[in-house]
Amino acid sequence: MNPLKKLAGQTAIYGLPSIVLRIVGYFLTPLYTRVLDEGNYGAVVYMYSLVAFFNVILTYGLETAFFRFINGSNDKRKVYASAFTSLFVSSLLFLVIVLLFSRSISEIVDYQSHKDWIVYFGLILSLDALSALPFARLRSENKASRFALVKSVNILVNVLFNLLFLIALPAIAKTSDSNPFGYLVRLFYSDQSKISYIFISNLIASLITLFMLRNEMRIKLQDFDFVILKKLLRYGVPLLFAGLAGIANETLDRVLLRHMLPENVASIQLGIYGANYKVAILITLFIQAYRYAAEPFFFSQAKNVDAKKTYSQMMTYFVLIISFLFLATMLYLDVVMYLIGKPFRVGQPVVPILMLANIFLGIYVNLSIWYKLTNQTVFGMLLSFGGAFVTILLNVLLIPKMGYMGSGWATFACYFVMMVLSYYFGQKYYPVRYNLRKIVLYLGLALFLYFITFLTDDLDLINRLVIHTIMMVFYLMVVLIIEFPNLKRHKQSENSL
Repeated sequence: MNPLKKLAGQTAIYGLPSIVLRIVGYFLTPLYTRVLDEGNYGAVVYMYSLVAFFNVILTYGLETAFFRFINGSNDKRKVYASAFTSLFVSSLLFLVIVLLFSRSISEIVDYQSHKDWIVYFGLILSLDALSALPFARLRSENKASRFALVKSVNILVNVLFNLLFLIALPAIAKTSDSNPFGYLVRLFYSDQSKISYIFISNLIASLITLFMLRNEMRIKLQDFDFVILKKLLRYGVPLLFAGLAGIANETLDRVLLRHMLPENVASIQLGIYGANYKVAILITLFIQAYRYAAEPFFFSQAKNVDAKKTYSQMMTYFVLIISFLFLATMLYLDVVMYLIGKPFRVGQPVVPILMLANIFLGIYVNLSIWYKLTNQTVFGMLLSFGGAFVTILLNVLLIPKMGYMGSGWATFACYFVMMVLSYYFGQKYYPVRYNLRKIVLYLGLALFLYFITFLTDDLDLINRLVIHTIMMVFYLMVVLIIEFPNLKRHKQSENSL
């Protein structure tokens, strides 16, 4: 099979069910931004930004190390057993520490009256760390359908319990005293614990996910090999630091917003910023699905003669799709903004900045193959640290002056710098001839059409949407004219085989 068709198929299997259900999951954002005010939603955003750091720490690069060594290993069972045993021990140790020191941790994160949040997240993080390698195993074995099924169940369970706790039970609790169900609900349900119920929903979903992966977690202890584990850790630990720096680039702005702004506005700004970050749904979902399929694909193609040509084509089509998603969101932003509650829509100006930042991140994901394939993961760490430096510096300089808009620009600059540096070093150590003309054309045309939309601001919504639809059709026609010869050539090549 054409490797690009295989990648597209894998991305679709990983992505489509997950994307459809993730969109359902994203409907939690309109729910949260309607049942919570900006300050309380800011607390949810803040807690999940902290969790992102620990997700990276608790897997310490073993997922990517697993992909790297599973392909060239004669005993795949030992590679998996060694990595999973390590994760099991470290996750259990982490959970014990959290349970013992939950009160102290709640004071450190400045939520002294919510020790229960720390316990919930200690359990969630431990369970998710245990499920990380079984998910990686499914990806390495090309079991994309089962991967998508388990992920889908996780999302559905989370959504359903959120609806139960935030909509159904409050409605039942408000019924008359003569209603026995209402009486029972009022015995245990507290309308003041909505944030806790959000975290409990996540915990239930994580428990069910781990149960569904029980077969993938079965190993034989005699397969554990300390020599293999040392190789995995030697490869993965630099990725741990790279991952931490990467998460800092992604979420540290939310932590700094909370601590660098006056207390009376910090949570509100954080809530608005976090809600508008969700508006970039199409790009973030595509990058996520692409990552699931691309990482094992990179390694599986590495020994092929035309590997670099394949990587170049991957980049071109990736930029084409992600530019289209950017343009689609921007042209219909007036409609997309209904995803979040009205008080949060004041943050709309930050959306295009964050979406462009995510485009740079997606390009960086493609460029990152050079240091993974050449075993120079220390470069990944250094690039991420460079991005983290930009993130911290610009957030510190801009947040006091611009609030969440400063965080948006810091994210933009961070991923742009990482993208440019990765391209520079990649061409030096693992040169790939990317089709820069097409890349610049597709992204540049999308940006040009987006800037034209400012000329339609004075029109009513219907006329604006009509003009924007014409612009979208124009973009697709340009792409079709450019790509049609290639599509025809690929078709003829396949027919000849």
